[in-house]
Amino acid sequence: MGKHHSQEYKEYVSKLVVEEGRKATEVAYELEIPYKTLIIWVKAYREKLNSKKTDYITPKELEELKKQHEREIERLREENEILKKAMHIFTKSQK
Repeated sequence: MGKHHSQEYKEYVSKLVVEEGRKATEVAYELEIPYKTLIIWVKAYREKLNSKKTDYITPKELEELKKQHEREIERLREENEILKKAMHIFTKSQK
């Protein structure tokens, strides 16, 4: 039967691969962990990180997103006005 490792150990080993950029094959060899097991741990760790990132947006991030959206809306309005003027010019010259 296989070894059982604590969650802290699994996260530590996963951090070596995800955050420090070490190769999974090397880490697995050094720590005598089956490669496939390490990949499962790394996948679970990445999913945990991604779920933390999407669970909560800070007020500062929310404000920045609002500003970005307002700038994008203004840019699109300007483009729309330019297209309206161009369309008016082209339709006027065809008559």
